[in-house]
Amino acid sequence: QVQLVESGGGLVQPGGSLRLDCAASRSIFNIYTMGWYRQAPGKERELVATIATGGSTNYADSVKGRFTISRDNAKNTVYLQMNSLKLEDTAVYYCNAVLFGSQLWGQGTQVTVSS
Repeated sequence: QVQLVESGGGLVQPGGSLRLDCAASRSIFNIYTMGWYRQAPGKERELVATIATGGSTNYADSVKGRFTISRDNAKNTVYLQMNSLKLEDTAVYYCNAVLFGSQLWGQGTQVTVSS
């Protein structure tokens, strides 16, 4: 089965940066949209950013101007560059891919922002 493999999470100080990467475990076709979601303890999973095949992006208001989503369609890979990180960005971040008739989710990677 195809899986999404994430990397790049970790511990960072406020104001710092991290880049999250997510790639399919093998070659697949027809990934229409890729994105990132996050879930803090005791909270519902929320959308962070998405990017369509043609490059159109959407961001949560809380991350606009700080986070940048990008993708490499040939590699079925999505990236999330996170700058100016805040304490409230602490969460488990999940990669997502929308395919024809289905969705894929990554295993989640912990991002902790702490001084």
